[in-house]
Amino acid sequence: MNLIHELTETGVGVRNLADPIRVDSSRPEDPTAQLAVVLLALFAQMERTYNVERAAHARSVAAAKGRRIGRPTVVDPDKLAYAVHRREGGHTIADIVAKTGIARTSLYRHLPPRSPVQGHRRACRRQRGPHAMTAARSCR
Repeated sequence: MNLIHELTETGVGVRNLADPIRVDSSRPEDPTAQLAVVLLALFAQMERTYNVERAAHARSVAAAKGRRIGRPTVVDPDKLAYAVHRREGGHTIADIVAKTGIARTSLYRHLPPRSPVQGHRRACRRQRGPHAMTAARSCR
């Protein structure tokens, strides 16, 4: 609708030759042609709204049936299980990426988040330097 108005302001008209309804925005003085343009825009908006509603309904029905929605996953379940095993063993994401070949973003998407205890243990292993003894006492 905005495009048709912008074109009309610059002197360009839109005319539909295929439909039996006469749509011609090049003549702003013709109220019938203007009404046809507005009605076609209304029908297009209604169809868009119905499409969105149908898609939302289809997604909710699929989710209720337990079906996965969206693109299929490309991550091999065996590689993912190996990645989970390595993550639980305390390996870094970079190490897991190198061993499994799964992209970093895919790993973060598929791996469960670390539990607070795992994160605490990892932080304790990283302690180095002059304060390592003090930090080690707090890690017990």
